[in-house]
Amino acid sequence: MARPHRLAPADVDAAYTAAQMVVETHRRLVDWLRVGRSLAQVDEFVGLTLRDLGCRSCFLGYKVPRTPAFPSHACLSVNHCVVHGTATYYPRPLERGDLLKVDIGVWHRGWIGDAAWTYALGDYPSDQARQLMACGKSALARGVTRLRPGRPYLDWAREVQGCVEGLDGVPGCGFHLIRGLGGHGYGRRLHEPPFISNVVPKYPAEWPEGLQFCEAGTLVAVEPMVAVGTGKIAQKPREWPIFTADGSLAVHYEHDVLITEHGPRVLTEGLDQLPDVVG
Repeated sequence: MARPHRLAPADVDAAYTAAQMVVETHRRLVDWLRVGRSLAQVDEFVGLTLRDLGCRSCFLGYKVPRTPAFPSHACLSVNHCVVHGTATYYPRPLERGDLLKVDIGVWHRGWIGDAAWTYALGDYPSDQARQLMACGKSALARGVTRLRPGRPYLDWAREVQGCVEGLDGVPGCGFHLIRGLGGHGYGRRLHEPPFISNVVPKYPAEWPEGLQFCEAGTLVAVEPMVAVGTGKIAQKPREWPIFTADGSLAVHYEHDVLITEHGPRVLTEGLDQLPDVVG
């Protein structure tokens, strides 16, 4: 099992600055974002903002096996698109009540920042959508508290799954965590060990890193993805966007976290102060 990269104390400020570049891009975006904008316009705005901040996207041109290079500055996913939406997959302008997930990743002076947040355009589409967004944010906040040195990553999944779906007889929000997707280590590269599942494995080999202990100095990007109707996904071969299998609404929230000797430090602090409803 690959070990996570551990951050040297001298590099903490650089990692924090990269994470805050993501936060500042989100801040500027919510001030600009309106009903009627297209995903292409949103992506152009993100690219220009990153340039203004002295960054560049670490998503643009990103490659995974058997899939074309990612073609956009940001991942822009609308309604039942869970993650990895491109600037061109959804051609119509954003409408009142759309849920837009914006995942922004940056390179800044050799370090990665990577965080996502969900916004409702103009108004919540329904009370259920409001509850879904609150559940996603709560799962992230509660899960982060469990990222403590000497404790297994399994603690994160137990807290997140308990919040969203319920666990051990304790009810959750009544929604579904997306299976097969999760968080990851990062640092000078976008994806590093460990993989961080949002759900408790059914057997140890399903998620070996779950029994691995958190270590001080580890950078992780943790990201619950929550849907109304199912945890199953649909994706066309050789295409990026991932959708809920039943077409139900989904949300995505992601923080960058440094595990310290004293517990978790959220490097993307400030994201949770952004409004749910924009434009």
